[in-house]
Amino acid sequence: MRILVFSCFIAVIGLASCRTQKETINNYFEKGADTTGINLTSLADPVIQKNDLLSVKVYSLSARPEIDAMYNLPEQTVAGSNATSATAGFLVDSKGNIEYPRLGTIHAEGLKKNELAQLIKEKLDSVLKSPSVIVRFLNYRITVLGEVRAPGTFSVPSERVTILEALGLAGDITEFGNKSTVKILRENNGQASVQSVDLTAKDIFASPFYRLQQNDVVFVEQSKRKQQQQQQQNVVQQVGIATSIITAIALIINFIR
Repeated sequence: MRILVFSCFIAVIGLASCRTQKETINNYFEKGADTTGINLTSLADPVIQKNDLLSVKVYSLSARPEIDAMYNLPEQTVAGSNATSATAGFLVDSKGNIEYPRLGTIHAEGLKKNELAQLIKEKLDSVLKSPSVIVRFLNYRITVLGEVRAPGTFSVPSERVTILEALGLAGDITEFGNKSTVKILRENNGQASVQSVDLTAKDIFASPFYRLQQNDVVFVEQSKRKQQQQQQQNVVQQVGIATSIITAIALIINFIR
């Protein structure tokens, strides 16, 4: 009987230790002064890097369209119930180059889209009449991980995305996500950096990390409430195991007596 009372006492103590500490759940833009009229940080055009996939479209005033076609990659048909066509791309290789039809090797790494377009245009001036070149990224994407409803990697055809839009693509931060310390992993010229941003602050719009760059990774940490919940689950599990063991011992002792 004493053992049963003792096991109940342990269970009560364990459960009492599971009291949740009250935590204020911060909302977006809660902290700070009014930011009416604040200027958003401008985002520099992305720089072409190794493993980028580029779309290059060439147009000219040539009377023969087949001549333009010689300097464009053919469209590829995507299989499916409704067949669609997609433009093949130029992959920037490990040396930072692309292999262009009839123009040969062109070094693209470190250039902006308009700079690469101008470089290709200059090479085409002697063979096409008034050529124009449009360069776009085919693999412009960002990744969102951590305490969001739908983590994953998302393509951004517009090549422009803010951290709030990225979180929207991932289904928003869960109730257990910490909005005040959202981390952004960014790589520039082979150097990786990690920056924390506070989405509860109104001055987030002035942050250089408000607008994301290609291949940025957004990571939402767990809140203290989530960590406490996990600790409570562990305590309850351990108390349950301990209580079961003590109860079993008590039953054995009573049976022997």
